Formats: sequence, structure tokens, C-alpha cells
Amino acid sequence: MTTRRALVRSALTSLAALSLVRNARAAASGSFAFMLDDAEWRRRLTPDQYDVLRHEGTERPFTSPLLHEKRRGLFACAGCGRDLFSSETKFDSGTGWPSFWAPLDKAVGTEQDRSLGMVRVAVQCGRCGGHLGHVFDDGPKPTGLRYCMNGVALTFKPATI
Repeated sequence: MTTRRALVRSALTSLAALSLVRNARAAASGSFAFMLDDAEWRRRLTPDQYDVLRHEGTERPFTSPLLHEKRRGLFACAGCGRDLFSSETKFDSGTGWPSFWAPLDKAVGTEQDRSLGMVRVAVQCGRCGGHLGHVFDDGPKPTGLRYCMNGVALTFKPATI
């Protein structure tokens, strides 16, 4: 018998594979507090970080060490260091990507994403415009939202106390 989790994993793996053949798209356009030219982004980021943050790539599910991060602390943008999510809002969605039910206040922006033949809501860093992942309306209380983030787009800062 096929379980819901197996179906979700299969669908998400297929979406990740499709994203490898997508047309490269640049990160959110506009003016941000932290901006670099393309050459500087390439020097600053690993190839995987560059693909996700600057060209809306998707990391393979279940590959990020941050998926299993359980310590108290903050998850920040790997591009600019902006704090984005608290560990207090992290939960196991079973999707293979770190998931949160809310970002920190004014830390992220969203925009409609019509890639891959569907309509989704893309999430980007509010400071540098780097692509982080997508937000869905199937998360837990209190928000009912699931911010499904690419772990490669994030860093973790453990709480100091």
C-alpha cells in the first residue's frame, strides 16, 4: 500500500529533477539592501548555493544537514547572513527540506512562481533577494503555512545561551 509520505517524496523528487532542466531564472529583481554583481556572488557562494540563491534552483530532497538540525538558534540566509527563521518554528514536514511555520518579522518576501507548469509562492531573502524555497498552505498551527526551504540557501547560528 502506498503511503502519503511515499507519494509526497516521489512527487517532490520528480519536481527536483524537473528543476534541473528548467530555464535558469535570476533571483528576485529589484532593489535590496544587500546587492552584489554576478561575479561577486559566484566568488562568495558555493556552486550549489549560487544555483539556488541566484537562479532559483532546488537542492535534492533529504540531502541537507539542516534538515536534522534540532538545536536552538537561528537560520540565516547563506548569501547575506540575514536572520530568517527561528528554530522554534521549525518542524518535520516529511518533504525532505527544512520547513518552518513562520519566518522572522519582515525577514522574507514572496512572489508568484509559475515555473514547472504550476503556480506556487516563491520565498526570497528580504535583504538580498536570494531564492530560499516556497511557501505552501498545508503547514501546522498556528499559521497553517509550510515554508519549505532549500537547506543550501541557509546557515545555522546556534543560540549562545
